[in-house]
Amino acid sequence: MSISAIQEEIVAEFEFFDPESWDERYQYVIDLGKSLPLIDAKYKTEENIIKGCQSKVWLHADYESGKVVYSADSDAILTKGLIAILIRSFSHQAPKDILEAKTDFIDRIGLKEHLSPTRANGLVSMVKQIKMYALAFSSKSEQQA
Repeated sequence: MSISAIQEEIVAEFEFFDPESWDERYQYVIDLGKSLPLIDAKYKTEENIIKGCQSKVWLHADYESGKVVYSADSDAILTKGLIAILIRSFSHQAPKDILEAKTDFIDRIGLKEHLSPTRANGLVSMVKQIKMYALAFSSKSEQQA
């Protein structure tokens, strides 16, 4: 499934909720975080912490068969849900597709405007780190070609 198709699926899921009820949406984000596959404990290191997040967020990426595979965790339940949404969008995709992907689906589900400024900044930092891994793997795949 393409990144844009996954993002459309996420937008559609959020459209089920009452636009006035952010409690339901927050609960859904938290539930998504609970379904996040756990990051291997060996990757919960200082170097895998995303800078700019209010909470601790660990992000690791592997390169498997031409695709970037992300794993993550957070010490905050809402933040764990946010990274789960991003991993669902970008994991198991080619580096080039990740780098070219838009992130306006985040605005379309209303997340950015309903997060505290520090959480919104953290979300931007998560996206940047995801794209940085894709850039690194993109360079690596070009060198191998």
